[in-house]
Amino acid sequence: MAGTVIGEGLTIEGDISGDEEIVIHGNLRGRLTTTDAVTVTGTAVVGADITGANLSVAGQVTGDVTASERVDIQAGGKLVGDIKAARFTIADGASFKGNVDMEV
Repeated sequence: MAGTVIGEGLTIEGDISGDEEIVIHGNLRGRLTTTDAVTVTGTAVVGADITGANLSVAGQVTGDVTASERVDIQAGGKLVGDIKAARFTIADGASFKGNVDMEV
């Protein structure tokens, strides 16, 4: 169950930090930091640096990503930015432009 949900009709600008799961359906610009998972759904557009345990991208993310565990770009997902994570997967049909550092 999601801790915090950013709804499809919302646009949030600024820095967000916390220690619970965050699910993004809307638009986010700024910086997002959590100790839990971040899910970017297919309707989401994110222009932010993201730090969390896990990141799942089905929408669009532009920004650098740091995950203590893993980053997964789902089919149809798009990530433009550098990734630092212990594990990284990219599904067929996903898009990625950037660098990957797997030494976490």
